[in-house]
Amino acid sequence: MDDDIRKASLDYHRFPRPGKLRIEPTKRMVNQRDLALAYSPGVAAPCEEIAADPDKALDYTARGNLVAVITNGTAVLGLGAIGALASKPVMEGKAVLFKKFADIDVFDIEVDTTDPRKFIDAVALLEPTFGGINLEDIKAPECFAIEAELKKRMNIPVFHDDQHGTAIVVAAAVRNALVLQGRSLANARLVTSGAGAAALACVDLLVSMGLPVDNVTLTDKDGVIHSGRQGMLPNMARYARTTNARTLPDVLPGANLFLGLSAPGVLKPEWLPLLADKPLIFALANPEPEILPEVARAARPDAIIATGRSDYANQVNNVLCFPYIFRGALDVGATQINEAMKVAAAEAIAALARLPAHDSVAQAYGGRKLVFGPDYIIPTPFDPRLIVEIAPAVAKAAMDSGVARRTLDIPAYARRLAQQTARSGQLMMPVFEAARGTRRRIAYGEGEDERVLRAVQDALDEGLVRPTIVARRRILKQKLPELGLRFVLDRDVDVVDPETDHDVFESLVDAYRAIAARKGVPAAEVIRHVYRRPTVTAAMLLRTGRVDAALVGGNSEYWGQVEHVLRIIQRAPTVSRVYALSGLILDAGALFITDSHMVPDPTPDQVAEMTILAAAEIRRFGLEPRAALLSHSNFGASHSPSARKMRAALGLVRAAEPGLAVDGEMHADAALSQSLREKLVPDSRFEGAANLLVMPNLDAANITLTALAGSSSSPTVGPMLMGLAQPIHVLTPGVTSRGILNLTAIAAAEVTREGSG
Repeated sequence: MDDDIRKASLDYHRFPRPGKLRIEPTKRMVNQRDLALAYSPGVAAPCEEIAADPDKALDYTARGNLVAVITNGTAVLGLGAIGALASKPVMEGKAVLFKKFADIDVFDIEVDTTDPRKFIDAVALLEPTFGGINLEDIKAPECFAIEAELKKRMNIPVFHDDQHGTAIVVAAAVRNALVLQGRSLANARLVTSGAGAAALACVDLLVSMGLPVDNVTLTDKDGVIHSGRQGMLPNMARYARTTNARTLPDVLPGANLFLGLSAPGVLKPEWLPLLADKPLIFALANPEPEILPEVARAARPDAIIATGRSDYANQVNNVLCFPYIFRGALDVGATQINEAMKVAAAEAIAALARLPAHDSVAQAYGGRKLVFGPDYIIPTPFDPRLIVEIAPAVAKAAMDSGVARRTLDIPAYARRLAQQTARSGQLMMPVFEAARGTRRRIAYGEGEDERVLRAVQDALDEGLVRPTIVARRRILKQKLPELGLRFVLDRDVDVVDPETDHDVFESLVDAYRAIAARKGVPAAEVIRHVYRRPTVTAAMLLRTGRVDAALVGGNSEYWGQVEHVLRIIQRAPTVSRVYALSGLILDAGALFITDSHMVPDPTPDQVAEMTILAAAEIRRFGLEPRAALLSHSNFGASHSPSARKMRAALGLVRAAEPGLAVDGEMHADAALSQSLREKLVPDSRFEGAANLLVMPNLDAANITLTALAGSSSSPTVGPMLMGLAQPIHVLTPGVTSRGILNLTAIAAAEVTREGSG
């Protein structure tokens, strides 16, 4: 590494506190009673339960979600035998990946011995602490004996990731590459460079998936693994060939798959013509592969190439596997990770790569087009669907193969994982259910935006709506294949094209002309507005009844798009203004804020009106609103104009909706803490934390919203426009495809309500 990277890495690991891990309590501990429950005397109760039934440890302790990442530092990737202590940063890094990708807690344990027996004894004695063991960076051949013995002695999963994690991801990549090349494992011929732990695990798994043993030739630094070689371990001897060939180029002719897990530069470009047509070249040595992809591509342009590096396409990365195989294994209380579970994981990874890439993946990879093909045969590590696809497949395989101690409803389990992954999922569930199957017609103004197109595909997959997109067909015909999207224009979605659909646009122009003159739009601008402003086009589709709801904006300043909408879509007859409600999904639950985007300085009547409208919206999420009218003043402590405004608004809300749980005026901390409110007033009108914060002005609302969203990386829902006669929402420039999908469901659910559409 260069000096800049080295310094940056050292600073990253040192500041603001050393290391990458810390332990945090999961239970409240703020008073003497909490201490009594957490420790003495209360802790005796779960201890007694576990003594009577050891499986109760999964109910009363963190064991069921706790994995040990254990090494002796004898084979640290790229560094070699650096010892147990020096390997600790790597093990902490592995622990962080478990937590980041699968929410699995990890203790990293570095065992200071190179004696396999001592290592085995040390690890086996830790079984009561953990739900699973991830062995890491242990050199061959000792790693084989260590894993085998621990699997015999322990009744929890033991998984050597260097072997099996690599094997699972390689198997997924091989499966998909063979699909692209028109082959199957049954007729593939494999040659390896390397016969160590990872290489043998890869070959073993491919054989269990259908690769004939006779089609495998192993080589290592000493040449071909042949039947006359002395001192082979049984797992290597299984693949020893009766042959006179002794070198790698001797066995390459006719091979379909080269699998390199060895050393830099061992595959020479002049040997590549020996390979069969359309070969697979997996050069996985790190940091420098057996052959560089650009060199291999020059010699064999028909090849599919994979490496272990992130700067090339088709990175074989263990993080695609190990967090999720452990997630599935832990959640069914598996006693081991067996071959069936590994095959299930490989097949799930392969299947995911054949789906269109997720929007968040495109963002993480700088907008690079990720479509199943020669340069995209396995998913990227940041695909949020990995856990939803792999963990249920592993859990099912564990149950089917008889190693699970608990039974799960797999579809329900997958839904729960999806909700945990996209935290907005749980909040949005009732809205999605209300929208699903209605097939409401939703117009999307920015129909050429990649985020919109991905959201349209997701909405179709969810069975939510019949999309209408304002876009040029010639642009869409180019973009859809690039994005790997499956929907068909004019079959699955309706397109309103300003370049070709002149009949539609002329009718929209006529309708717009009738309302625009009195809304400040010069007559000369009417045609240009309808043809050139997608927000106007989509809003007019809604106004004229061609669609049931619309989503507009997302590519320009929010207020400008709102002005176009308000010229076209009328307010509901019972409201005085249009307001915006935004939601945040925090770790503690959903929190809504109003008015986050529309009214700069509302009057008491408007504060009351927005509170009542927002409460109605929150109920549609399946939540009971608890509204706090916020101020710098706590319950009459100040007589400033803003405090008096919120106090007056409280009286108006209570008069209009006496059953609504609402209180104020109050500080934000009082709104979120019942104990603090009880100290301030004896008769607070709601229990627990408020889930609706009503702000005294737009500045306060928008600053609070953006500060919370930015500091917590919490997903947002909205902004949702409240008070319009027809469902239409304006997208902010920072919206994601998930945010668009959420607003799609919200708009569709609005249409289904009585009196809408």
